Formats: sequence, C-alpha cells, structure tokens
Amino acid sequence: MTRVRAVERILTAYETVEGAGVRLHRAFGYYEVPKIDPFLMLDDFRSSRPQDYLAGFPSHPHRGIETVTYMLNGRIEHADSRGNSGNVNAGDVQWMTAGSGIIHSEMPIPVDGRMGGFQLWVNLPRAYKMMTPRYQEIGSADIPTASPHPDVSINVICGLASGVKGPLKDIVADPEYLDVTLGPETFYSHPVKEGYTSLAYVISGEGTFDAEERYRISNRDLCLFSDGSSIRARSSDKGFRFLFIAGKPIHEPVEWRGPIVMNTTEELRQAFTEYNAGTFTKKNA
Repeated sequence: MTRVRAVERILTAYETVEGAGVRLHRAFGYYEVPKIDPFLMLDDFRSSRPQDYLAGFPSHPHRGIETVTYMLNGRIEHADSRGNSGNVNAGDVQWMTAGSGIIHSEMPIPVDGRMGGFQLWVNLPRAYKMMTPRYQEIGSADIPTASPHPDVSINVICGLASGVKGPLKDIVADPEYLDVTLGPETFYSHPVKEGYTSLAYVISGEGTFDAEERYRISNRDLCLFSDGSSIRARSSDKGFRFLFIAGKPIHEPVEWRGPIVMNTTEELRQAFTEYNAGTFTKKNA
C-alpha cells in the first residue's frame, strides 16, 4: 500500500556569505545535521547582481564528502590539484567525489548578464571517505526529460522518474535528484524508497506537498518529508518548480569543520595538519 510522505518540516533559505565573499542563500547546513542525513548542505547562489558572486571560491580543500553543482544560468570555471579544469555551464551537472582529498577552485561567471545554480553537499560513509577522488560531469544535452503528463516536465539528473533514468551512476548514497516543473493547478506523485531521506526545494512558483494542502510554499522554501513510499505535489495557478532530492541515510557520527567532514575529531585534526603541511592530496588516489 502506498504511504504518502507527510510534511515533517519547512525551512526557508537564509542569506549567508561564503568563499571570498559570495552572497548566497543556504537552504540547510551545519545546524540541521544529522536531520537530513546523508545530505549536509544545500546552497542557492542565484543572483542578478555580479557583486554578489564574482569573488567566487578560490582554492580550498575538501575531504570526506561529495559536492553536486547544478547550474541554471551562467557558468562555473573550475580547476583542481589533480590537473582537472573546465566549465559547468547552464543546465550542466558536476558530481565531484572529494574522497581522500582534493583542492579546487570554483569561479562563477555570468553569461548574458545571468548567473545562478545550486550546490549540494553529500556525506560519505566511513568506508568511502578516503576513496579516490573522481568527477562525473554531465552536459545539459545528456540530462533526459520525463513527461508523465503534458503539464509535468522532469529533468532526471540522478535516479528514476516515470521510467526515465538519470545519467549519474555508482553514487554511494543511491540518490535521486530531479528538477520538477508543474504547470498551473497540476498534481504530481512520485515514488520514494522507504527509509530514505527526501526533501524538496522550491525554485519558482508556489504549491503544496501535504494532502490537506495547508502549507503553501514558494521560492527558496525547503520541505523535509517524513518516511513513506511516495510524495505528492500540487501547483497553484502560478505553476511550481522544485528540486526533489532523496538518498540513503548513513547513520554515522559527523565531525565537520569548514570544507572537511569526517567521523571523528582526530580525523579532522589530521586532515588540517596534512593540508597545512602540503600532504593533503594522496599520490596513489
């Protein structure tokens, strides 16, 4: 029997400053851990003001996590300690597994005066925290679209929606990442694995996720769901667009400082000692 997930909590993204002075909105982060396990943070860096983002994110380390960058407008120029470099353009996704350690930079660049996207941080379980770093970079043309109804369009980044499978694979958290657009006054239901954490982050329009339709939410609101086997959404007359994200919880201790997330304080101390000594990245990784 289908159990529709209830709305457990609604958060509104708040303004903060990161990197070299980038002004962005954080949907959730350090203070919500481990409530949204395995997810650690979701940042929304959409902006119409270049001064909000041009300072970017100069060279910085990561260990023990994965970062997922999804661009709507503009591009991100990236480079790292392994010699990789390139662009994440509008509609593209970059899923970076930092694993044992990587040092990289991410610099936002407007295109036609527009720039914006999202970065999700996903925790790695203890057994994978020191895995070899890697990238999965997917161009917009390779992200399939599911249309279960004429008024429903879903960019399937990861996971499965209406029989359409996303291109990202072999991700530890067994995640789903969908960009869902509903036309005005449209209903949508989506199955979710029981026991998995799931959330929806609204990026335009407004709508509801609860059966009684008591909680109408809009841009930069985040809905955290209780357990169950599906979620349901209904748009208002303004339409509704949201990111739906789900993944398998890890249920392990989290020790987090800046861009590094480990299981113990000693592991954190070791990571920063290595970074300061210039031995952070592993030659065999």
